[in-house]
Amino acid sequence: MAEGNNQKLKILYLLKILMEKTDETHRITMPEIIESLKAYNVSAERKSLYNDLENLRIFGVDVIGEKENKTYYYYIGNRQFELAELKLLVDSVQSAKFITAKKSNELIKKIEGLASQYEASQLHRQVYVTERVKTMNEGIYYNVDQIHQAIAANVQITFQYFNWNVDKEQVLRKDGALYQVSPWALSWDDDNYYLVAFDSQEDKIKHFRVDKMLHIELTKEKREGSKRFEQFDIGAYSRKLFGMFDGEEETVQIECENYLAGVMIDRFGKEVMMRKEDEDHFVVSVRVAVSRQFLSWVMSLGEGAKIVGPEKVVGQVKEEIQRLMRQYGSE
Repeated sequence: MAEGNNQKLKILYLLKILMEKTDETHRITMPEIIESLKAYNVSAERKSLYNDLENLRIFGVDVIGEKENKTYYYYIGNRQFELAELKLLVDSVQSAKFITAKKSNELIKKIEGLASQYEASQLHRQVYVTERVKTMNEGIYYNVDQIHQAIAANVQITFQYFNWNVDKEQVLRKDGALYQVSPWALSWDDDNYYLVAFDSQEDKIKHFRVDKMLHIELTKEKREGSKRFEQFDIGAYSRKLFGMFDGEEETVQIECENYLAGVMIDRFGKEVMMRKEDEDHFVVSVRVAVSRQFLSWVMSLGEGAKIVGPEKVVGQVKEEIQRLMRQYGSE
């Protein structure tokens, strides 16, 4: 780009330099600013830069000038995101199984661009994407976009759904026949991204792993199930399902030793019904979808937790114990 054209962009290059090279622990002098602008073929005088810095402040950029030993140092103070917030975003991207390793690295690179080069180096040091378990479906971003479009347009979608086989190949469910549902929400649960939708053929709410959906298309048919979703609470829905596995809904009573109170609150929320049984125990009543995953979760708590009702669910626990004994053998 010719120098004349670059001069018109002086204030933008100035902002770029300040954003990239300064933060609360790294400052820059006026001579260093002038030298940095030369790298962009921009010449500048002190007086015009003082005006530019003031205009940036008026615009809302937190440009701070501090005098030290007769020299003024400049830096960006408050940014749109604090370093701790950026670290949280990086951790979230790294932890999300539904984001591929390739896309994770791309997103983290963009997050680094929101910090100074010095803060970005701190973010980069905590990048450990390579060894994490990640989805292999690069099309998930297209899927999410299509679902959001359908929700905004109030229309149903069609798609194919697959599982992985032992040869790591995609095997289409229902022999490749299309699913058709009314999309209502997206939920991040159990390290995966799920579509929550209404299936009018079965008259029920269902959920689907977004990374296992293929060839999503918007239809011209309006969404159904609005009555079911008027009082729908995605948080309550997620708490009922363990590992997002369906099961028959029941109100289950779990007798727990007192030290498990935090575990129950973490899983079901502070509003969960907890009744004191004796000095050492309490009983929690929760509405859940009773699945093997739920039963296994209770069993994983050891001797401190025991399902005590209803009898139907207690019977399912006993059946599961018998199945495990048959599977692993009993002495």
